[in-house]
Amino acid sequence: MRILNFVGARPNFVKVLPILQAIAAYNSEAGKSTDKITEVLVHTGQHYDYQMSEIFFDQLGLKPPDYNLGVGSGPQGWQTAEMLARAERVLLDERPDVAVVYGDTNSTLAGALAAAKLLIPVAHIEAGLRSYNRKMPEEINRILTDRLSTYLFCPTSRAVENLTREGMTTGVHLVGDVMYDALLRNIKIAQIKSRILAKLALKPKSYLLASVHRAENTDNPENLENILTVFRQLEHPLVLPLHPRTRKRIVQLDLMALLENDSNLKIIDPVSYLDMLVLEKNAKKILTDSGGIQKEAYWLKIPCITLRRETEWPETVEAGWNRLVGANKEKIAVSVNELSPEPHTLPQAYGDGHSSETILEILVPRSKEIEH
Repeated sequence: MRILNFVGARPNFVKVLPILQAIAAYNSEAGKSTDKITEVLVHTGQHYDYQMSEIFFDQLGLKPPDYNLGVGSGPQGWQTAEMLARAERVLLDERPDVAVVYGDTNSTLAGALAAAKLLIPVAHIEAGLRSYNRKMPEEINRILTDRLSTYLFCPTSRAVENLTREGMTTGVHLVGDVMYDALLRNIKIAQIKSRILAKLALKPKSYLLASVHRAENTDNPENLENILTVFRQLEHPLVLPLHPRTRKRIVQLDLMALLENDSNLKIIDPVSYLDMLVLEKNAKKILTDSGGIQKEAYWLKIPCITLRRETEWPETVEAGWNRLVGANKEKIAVSVNELSPEPHTLPQAYGDGHSSETILEILVPRSKEIEH
């Protein structure tokens, strides 16, 4: 069987890793049989900065992509169209049995659309998520990708319910969250390898950690200014790995003064996945507009303050570990002081850490030769 994986942005790299590991384990068990999986990795080039892209391949042992489409940044429509055209050429050359796409990025939609038009089955990992805010480009990507997919791999029961309400019940599978797989496998490695705390002179639980990159904040001058202003006003030291897109917008909007001359605000370049896990695990609290970081905070038992008014991960809010505050300065400040969930209020809603194996068993039914 030939499986083609489309990735292109930082969250995609995290999600594909456990799938590649599951394929490697499957092939090892298959031995010399003809049932081995041929895996093709396609990188669209949506993220191209070293800290946002190549470092994943270097640090996590990901094999180099078989194809790098080199699309780069640009307006949403242009970027998606370029990915679609270049992905189509790869699919025509490779003719995979299934194309696997991850999450909700432009790479996700482009890969799914290119495959679907060539009548190649699409598997969507992280299907069924909804924020119900169509102003988010990610929400559009999710909805369209789900409609194009043959296999809808849902991380939570809520995601399955969302698809059912939209009339999608065929090919829907509740498998758990591959990001949970990745975290369980990499947190110990991160604690051994990462030197980020020493590099930044940070002590565990002595700082806040923040990330800002969603268009609803970076493309809204009022939201971005509010968030940066309150970051400066917080009493706790705050570490902010600054996404290249966010930095560009700050410069365009002439807001750099809000990041300067403040000893409590530590602005750093983007860090690797392993360094970010260590920063998350040792933070006092996390402030973010990232969906992935919301979940990682939950699994690591770190209170999370989400700089959005809705989330595709409502389980984290219902459990009391995540609070939605938008870009409201007062709500952000109050939540930093107030949010203090009890450790026992952390229900397991994201699988058992073996989602990648479950997905592979559905995509590639194991033959009797391998089973015996």
